[in-house]
Amino acid sequence: MILALMEKTYEPSTIEAHWLKFWEEQQLAKPSGTGTPYCIMMPPPNVTGSLHMGHGFQQTLMDALIRYHRMLGDNTLWQAGTDHAGIATQMVVERRLEALGQRRLGLGREAFVKKVWEWKEESGSTITQQIRRLGASVDWERERFTMDEPFSKATLEAFIRLYREGLIYRGQRLVNWDPKLKTAVSDLEVVSEEALGKLYYIRYPLVNGTGHLTIATSRPETLFGDVAVAVHPDDERFKSLIGQMLELPLNNRQIPIIADDSIAMDFGTGCVKITPAHDFNDYEMGLRHQLPMINILTEEAHLNDQVPEAYRGLERYEARKKAVAELEQLGLFEKVENYQTKIPRSSRSDVVVEPLLTYQWFVKAKVLAEPALKVVKEGKLKFIPENWENTYFAWLENIQDWCISRQLWWGHRIPAWFDADKNIYVGHTEAEVREYYQLDPSFSLEQETDVLDTWFSAALWPSATLGWPEQTPDLKTFYPGSVLITGFDIIFFWVARMVMFGLKFMDDIPFKEVYITGLIRDSHGQKMSKSKGNVLDPLDLIDGISLDDLLAKRCSNLMQPEMRESIEENTRQEFPQGIKACGTDALRFSFCALANTGRDINFNFELTESYRNFCTKIWNATRFVLMHTENQNLNNNPLEFSLADRWIKSVLQTTVQKVHQHFKEYRFDLLAQSLHEFIWYEYCDCYLEYSKVTLSSSESTPAQLAGTRRTLVEVLETILRLLHPVMPFISEEIWQTLAPMLEIKGSSIMLQPYPLYDEAQRDTQAEAAIQWAKWVTIDVNQRRGVMNIPRSLKLDLYLLKRDTQDELNLKQCKAFILKLAGLNQAEIISKADFNNLQSISKTTVTSYSTIKELGGYSTAVQVPVNKEEEIERLKKQIEKLSIEQKKYDSKLSNEAFVSKAPPAVVEADRKLLQEMNESLGKLRAALAHIQP
Repeated sequence: MILALMEKTYEPSTIEAHWLKFWEEQQLAKPSGTGTPYCIMMPPPNVTGSLHMGHGFQQTLMDALIRYHRMLGDNTLWQAGTDHAGIATQMVVERRLEALGQRRLGLGREAFVKKVWEWKEESGSTITQQIRRLGASVDWERERFTMDEPFSKATLEAFIRLYREGLIYRGQRLVNWDPKLKTAVSDLEVVSEEALGKLYYIRYPLVNGTGHLTIATSRPETLFGDVAVAVHPDDERFKSLIGQMLELPLNNRQIPIIADDSIAMDFGTGCVKITPAHDFNDYEMGLRHQLPMINILTEEAHLNDQVPEAYRGLERYEARKKAVAELEQLGLFEKVENYQTKIPRSSRSDVVVEPLLTYQWFVKAKVLAEPALKVVKEGKLKFIPENWENTYFAWLENIQDWCISRQLWWGHRIPAWFDADKNIYVGHTEAEVREYYQLDPSFSLEQETDVLDTWFSAALWPSATLGWPEQTPDLKTFYPGSVLITGFDIIFFWVARMVMFGLKFMDDIPFKEVYITGLIRDSHGQKMSKSKGNVLDPLDLIDGISLDDLLAKRCSNLMQPEMRESIEENTRQEFPQGIKACGTDALRFSFCALANTGRDINFNFELTESYRNFCTKIWNATRFVLMHTENQNLNNNPLEFSLADRWIKSVLQTTVQKVHQHFKEYRFDLLAQSLHEFIWYEYCDCYLEYSKVTLSSSESTPAQLAGTRRTLVEVLETILRLLHPVMPFISEEIWQTLAPMLEIKGSSIMLQPYPLYDEAQRDTQAEAAIQWAKWVTIDVNQRRGVMNIPRSLKLDLYLLKRDTQDELNLKQCKAFILKLAGLNQAEIISKADFNNLQSISKTTVTSYSTIKELGGYSTAVQVPVNKEEEIERLKKQIEKLSIEQKKYDSKLSNEAFVSKAPPAVVEADRKLLQEMNESLGKLRAALAHIQP
């Protein structure tokens, strides 16, 4: 009856929705309250976001760990939530308002923020719903949002404490400025793109009239903010001019020639214009030489009142054209050259970012960085792989003060107030400020309009989600967390800052280990981006998508419409039939299999397809097991276990041992490999075949039948528990079927104990015997391949007598070998008889081989084929393969090909050549055995 209820084919879509609903309704992901605390903080995705491959990859690994530790009996918490994503969210809502004919400034701050909250309630849960589709076993009742009241309270509290300790200050410094959004942006939000730029060569006349210096600049419009020209102190061309004055073109100002070791003598002309208010390197030089800083740009990147009147109000690129034209008229423009450079663009607005001197709020990061460095150097906090410690150290050892203010309306408004003289007062509310600073009610105060950088609140994620600054039971139980899983690209922006804030406010690290993942790239190693049209949506891999829909998805809203044709061509080539639905389990297993220790991970959809086949393999194996065990009493009969039964239970323990080690070391790739090899090859391909011998034999006793049936179900049930952290859906579906057969109680596999290594189940004698049988079987089947012998043709196998162990192995395994190798008989014979096996018959060929895996063991197979025809066939095969082998050997001996061809192509050809050489060796050996 159970088998009849099980679908004949594996269809993931029919089971996933059911178990997602079941797990959530049963609240199975809640912390148990017992056992060792185990906590992972999910990196909060932007509330504006949608699921991408990086999310899917990291969340799969986190969920695997959470499910594993839950099954180990730990008190597990996977803390999920979303980030308010200041800039991104404000842009989304502004665009919505503009579509309705409204503008943010027209609404006013309070009304606009209200609109953002309305949008968040309507659309802000998109990504969390998508995360659910991955099978994330999260206690969603604990979901946090960084703008929720408790989190906002924590964020403001952190600011106030740091300010009152003198670790936060307000000052005028150079920042990345987005002229479109009119706000400072973090380095993470600036993308430097390779582009063809221009160098403009401009003459700066010496005041004494004796000549000029020529400078090369990519931004002529900034010369209005120049305060010096710098040369290298050892540059013989300019040594005598250091200290002299220059006429600044287009300005009624004079500027000095200064010397600085940072100047590259071989770039441009060796003379560099210094504009401290509009260039980060110049800013540092300005500080070193105590130069004035002249800001010439407005917030919109138009020229301001610090420039000559004819340039005031001009957009920066218009001003560039006008300045170049006027310099040409004055005879001060020499030439323009093309050169390759990097253009910094805002990832949010796609406009070129300007370094701009503005008043911002800063954290004195060096003070916080010292203890954060110490905990890693002392081994209290570990990075996996360990080499990422160097990245962490490099940034913290050279850390600059952190700009934490943003000129936005959506975010945590900085809890600071100003009086008429710009004195600063900090507190949670104006009333608290007046009380703390003992200000008269009539004293005029105005609150800061800026909000805090999103990364400021994100740095509090490990503690604020658990209730800090209140000392809650959750904070006491789950802080510090166990491991953080994140990408290398935010070690600076998030990981280091969480460590700094954790040590500052909790006096402890926020997590004990940091597992750094690589970046998911496409199958060709290219970064996935919409502009390249190579983005894969995890949900499309799960649900499938037609070619037409995939093309529409990849080609819509292109910033470079000219790319459409190449995107369409590449997509059609890679996915000619669209993407077939593979289901969540196959995708999750792919992510685990790809989780190596490298920096980059090339995602190949064919891998996911292969793991869908793996799911089908498990499904079909289950149907076979049910076919032979349903309605059988598995619990009370006397049990006698066969050699194969003992073997599979023994090698299962080896797999269990490996799996625990791989989890411990975060080697998800080796974890997937161990599970796949055991389930596919040992259980499905070998053991199920061995079990058929017992189940189909008329000589099997009831106890032997019962033993094999029990082993079939018991090992499969253990496999499902081993597999569950990585493949939760199929393991739950099948486990629910098997559990009653083994009288296992429990509502879900999720709450079952994870298999533990059991030394008592090891049986090295059974392992050795079955391994002997496997190599013998493989050897015979390879003979079939070399001699082109069909499976239907029964053969005779002879093994050279060596020792009593071989005789014992054959006795124990003969039934398996006969069946799996397709034999009439298998015998161990003396050396003399073995040497006389070569038949003179024209209709029989004896094929000899040596099994190197068994210490050079000799075997022979008698094959009823025409000897002369077989000799001719082998000669033709050898000739044909030799031609191909020589072609590839010549190709790979060609240095020009090896140096110019893509490494992947060269490696594939080398592998193919190796396979050809191996095949030729086998064919020649076969010919040598039978040729007169």
